[in-house]
Amino acid sequence: MSNKVITRIAPSPTGLFHIGTARTALFNYLYAMKHGGKFILRVEDTDKERSKKEYEEDILNGLKWLGLEWDEFYRQSERGEIYKKYLQQLLSENKAYLDGNAVRFRNPNKKVSFKDIIRGDIEFDTADVGDFVIAKDLDTPLYHFAVVVDDNEMGVTHVIRGEDHISNTPRHVLLYEAFGFALPQYAHLPLILAPDKSKLSKRHGAVSVTDYKEQGYLPEAIVNFIAFIGWNPGDNREIMSLSELVESFSLEKAQKGGAIFNTERLDWYNKEYIRKKATAELGEMLVKYLPEKWAEVAEQRKDYWYKIAELEKERITKLSDIKEGIGYFFETPDYDKKLLLWKKAENLDESKTHLEKIVAFLNSLNSEDFTSRDIKEAIWNYAEEQGRGNVLWPLRVALTGLEKSPDPFLVAGILGKEETISRINNAIKKI
Repeated sequence: MSNKVITRIAPSPTGLFHIGTARTALFNYLYAMKHGGKFILRVEDTDKERSKKEYEEDILNGLKWLGLEWDEFYRQSERGEIYKKYLQQLLSENKAYLDGNAVRFRNPNKKVSFKDIIRGDIEFDTADVGDFVIAKDLDTPLYHFAVVVDDNEMGVTHVIRGEDHISNTPRHVLLYEAFGFALPQYAHLPLILAPDKSKLSKRHGAVSVTDYKEQGYLPEAIVNFIAFIGWNPGDNREIMSLSELVESFSLEKAQKGGAIFNTERLDWYNKEYIRKKATAELGEMLVKYLPEKWAEVAEQRKDYWYKIAELEKERITKLSDIKEGIGYFFETPDYDKKLLLWKKAENLDESKTHLEKIVAFLNSLNSEDFTSRDIKEAIWNYAEEQGRGNVLWPLRVALTGLEKSPDPFLVAGILGKEETISRINNAIKKI
């Protein structure tokens, strides 16, 4: 066997690609890439009743989306003859025996030990395990047997997996010894826990990678976030690309205790990565989350849409947030005229006067000069004299129909001179 590092991720296609599996895949990928090694994807689909093709597709698509490209791909369901050969070897050497249909491993009932890179030396007395079943029959191997055969056949040097597999390792060590295989190095990662220290589940929000993708989380944010669940680079860096993570990765820096999944932290990462996106790229990503009518406008008027995307990139946490509160950019807002009244104003006539004055200021601007900066310069002195709220509140409502919205000067700059004045005139007519 070569000294080249070979790691693997071995998911079962019995459910959607879970965030915990994604974290394990990432750590295996980082370790292999850090050492110039090989990262293997092995689909453990020997459970014919529960394994589904759509789940396999979900796993493959999720890994690709995260940027975790594998070097070799295997399906256990296609390796039946290999397993049969090794089962027959154990039977012929009297290290296993038939029990009805089942094949049982003959346990030597001894103490076994192995070194865990994260947890140090671990010892088990295997007498408690008994003679465990390794196959239902010669054509149906079970997990403990298949995983050992595969890891050896594929040259896996490092088995990096969740700590829930620690109790499985004694059986694997016994099988390695029975075959005379070289034992790989083990590293058992802390499980991902919810903020209340319970096991992470759907009640804590989305837990499948597909869910996060559909909500509008970016793959870079997910990768950065899950890398820091139970590991850190040992310095103050928080934002790290996949290549930077590869460069800094070390299993020795992984923590032993349960790692907490903090959705607020994930949201922070996502906001940071959204802000880093070029406007055009972000605009194309956001279109997919718009209602069909709005998406048509966005596709037809790219420059207009990119201005909206640039404005909203500071405000959204997930891509799916884009559809909230931007309807006024696509449809003339409808609202009760009472909303035009600033809380400190006495009556709507004041709002009408201010809006008429704003129209006069805006009419003095050329369409080319109709930028948020020019609009602000044209109105600002008057707003300062009359009271900002008195002047800018009815302007905001006239443009957006909302009590809360981005800066009205920015909104007006995006809407353009004609649409802005039209909306203000509509407000005046309402009064």
